Amino acid sequence: MLGSPIAHSLSPALHRAAYTHLGLSDWDYGRHEVVADELASFVADCDVRWRGLSLTMPLKEAALELGEVDDIARLAGAGNTLIFADDGSRQIHNTDVGGLVDALGAAGVTAPERAVILGAGATARSTLVSLARLGAREIVVVARNPVKAGPLVPLADVLGVRLVLRSWDEPAPSTDLLVSTVTAGAADPRADELAAASAAVFDVVYHPWPTPLAHAAALAERVLLNGLDLLVHQAVRQVELMTGRSVPAAVLYEAGHTALD
Repeated sequence: MLGSPIAHSLSPALHRAAYTHLGLSDWDYGRHEVVADELASFVADCDVRWRGLSLTMPLKEAALELGEVDDIARLAGAGNTLIFADDGSRQIHNTDVGGLVDALGAAGVTAPERAVILGAGATARSTLVSLARLGAREIVVVARNPVKAGPLVPLADVLGVRLVLRSWDEPAPSTDLLVSTVTAGAADPRADELAAASAAVFDVVYHPWPTPLAHAAALAERVLLNGLDLLVHQAVRQVELMTGRSVPAAVLYEAGHTALD
């Protein structure tokens, strides 16, 4: 796992649990503190013992310059998985998009026609691609500075989705699904209002949990997902890319909950 900061990451616990389940006793997965301008040299130094890399912020954009980029990673403008292929090539994938789709599907959220995204950063871009794949027709992006959400407009056009930009102080729009991609605490002052307006809430934070938004959603009996749901389902896809074998999400959930406890 590469990124900065990285010490808090649950990914090693999830991937190691997957390797144990698959009987891959000689596989290991660790953390490496790497910033964007160090990524290329780190990748170049990886020898034949390396099968792949998981990448988190601030490396997801820099990764796109280091190999053959798949269609989803190119659309999202972010790669979170680098695979060292048997033929010597490097392949860049984005498992966040599919992981979000899988997590929502597992919770019974399969076809939201209208969705709201809080935030306009890199995670919001992957979320927009995920929601389009789920069939969302209208997506509202709520940002403190709507100008920063401008780059999402051409992406929405490519995806065939109607995009509406709203400022942070406007009333919460009614929606089938709210996805909060903002940092812990940012949505707290509006938690009750946001939860009341949403049939399902996906807060990408997993620690500390529950957030005030999650607490409000639970009280309102909304469908509720958190960052661990995304982390687990995108990791399932990463494990398959790296090992060629699948692992049940339940194995990774157990490891994640144990690590958080």
